[in-house]
Amino acid sequence: MTSNRLAAMIAGVALSAMLAVSATAKTLVYCSEGSPEGFTPAFYTSGTTFDATSRQIYNRLVEFKRGTVDPVPGLAESWDVTEDGLVYTFHLRHNVKFHTTPWFTPTRDFNADDVLFSFNRQWKLDDPWHKVSGGNFPYFNDMDFPQILKSITKTDDYTVVFTLNRPEAPFISELGMDFASIQSAEYADKMMKAGTPEKFDRLPVGTGPFVFVNYQPDAIIRYTANPSYWNGRPKIDNLVFSITPDPSVRFAKLKANECQIIALPNPADLPAMRADPNLKVLSGAALNIGYWAFNTEKKPFDDVRVRRAMAMAIDKKAIFDSVFLGTGVNAVNLIPPNLWSYNKDVKDYPYDPDAAKKLLADAGYPNGFSTNIWAMPVQRPYNPNARRMAESIQADLAKIGVNARIVTYEWGEYLKRVRQGDHQTVLLGWSADIGDPDNFFYVLLSCAAARNGSASRWCNKDYDDLVTRAKQLTTRSQRIPLYEKAQVIMHQEVPLVPIAHSVVSVPMRKNVVGFQLSPLGSPHYFDQVDLQ
Repeated sequence: MTSNRLAAMIAGVALSAMLAVSATAKTLVYCSEGSPEGFTPAFYTSGTTFDATSRQIYNRLVEFKRGTVDPVPGLAESWDVTEDGLVYTFHLRHNVKFHTTPWFTPTRDFNADDVLFSFNRQWKLDDPWHKVSGGNFPYFNDMDFPQILKSITKTDDYTVVFTLNRPEAPFISELGMDFASIQSAEYADKMMKAGTPEKFDRLPVGTGPFVFVNYQPDAIIRYTANPSYWNGRPKIDNLVFSITPDPSVRFAKLKANECQIIALPNPADLPAMRADPNLKVLSGAALNIGYWAFNTEKKPFDDVRVRRAMAMAIDKKAIFDSVFLGTGVNAVNLIPPNLWSYNKDVKDYPYDPDAAKKLLADAGYPNGFSTNIWAMPVQRPYNPNARRMAESIQADLAKIGVNARIVTYEWGEYLKRVRQGDHQTVLLGWSADIGDPDNFFYVLLSCAAARNGSASRWCNKDYDDLVTRAKQLTTRSQRIPLYEKAQVIMHQEVPLVPIAHSVVSVPMRKNVVGFQLSPLGSPHYFDQVDLQ
């Protein structure tokens, strides 16, 4: 018996036992697509991790109105911004309780010290918590926060002032992102004094709607409703993440009512799901991109002619048809067509193997070369089947003499190795965190992102100047021309090949009410969900 099957059996027994004990309570079981990388969201970039952490356990100063990209008050009940866009004063919410757990009992409410702790840990190299559990904060660094921030100060227990070195147009929305989740400074102090700081990131404590109970790796995460949640106690009593990587198994569990909501259905299963009288499927366009990126620090992908050849060698329409099955649109630019500043004048590279072979010959590779294609081991909203996509690309490359080996790793290891730059080419993607083009253009392809381990590791001064200037301007009319020019440069330089913008679908049992889709992809929030 494989270790995965044994884990699944153990998880099933544990879940059945828990449900039997809680027969009178409302328990929602969510079949997730993979395991979280950890429980401190600032360390990570994957939606799988954020679903299990920041969206259940934590809050941020700013939240997003459900089903929209509009920022609304969270742990900050209001804020003021100076006319020059450099000083943000946040007025914090009173009477917000941190979770009480077997490993921590808070003695005070949430206050400004928790805000300073949560940001200084990521920012200050001399902070005693900066290096704990690895000290890697990809979002904070990729977004250039170390250079954007000038100071974060506490005026009193319920007032925090962020002063910036330069204007940052999407700053309020950025504070609603998962990396900006607020953790307890009191809990951190307790763990540090006890000599067990690593427990802080393994046994999470937040202010969010659900209290973490336990985690059986690669099997189950258990939560209970937070009875003191500042935004109202959740409608369900227990929340269970049943980690189920296989989409066919997730569908089977949904039909058997072992899960009430599942992640990332196989597109081929959607018609059957919609036809089942016990199920319903919510679907909607999302701000995302699935792409094939080239490590521009490694030969031969440091040569733009090779990258253009790759773009012309693959039959994107055939890939899209076989992988997405109509659940999305072919991608030309990094951002989807429904996001402002999309440059409709940029035209996709044609599928032209002969032209690709000529470009390779011009670059000094008349007989092709050998490379790799890294394929994700899990489904993502922007790519329902990375292995199938890799196989299609592999077959297309073989036609121009390029021998590509498909490589994969466990999801957390995959992301870590990409950030280290171990790959030559990699299938990845992005679901937006906010409704601003900056969240694509700067976070994925700026020079700051390259320094911190972006998939393409591409730093182009002209592009970087444009997207850096754009994020400092206050009006869309000023920003749009800069982003349009940036898209032209990206198209010419091909650090990555955009493949598709997908439609996101969330299947669930008919008795599930209160779940809302987000235009930001597939964040799963369960505090308003109920079972009828």
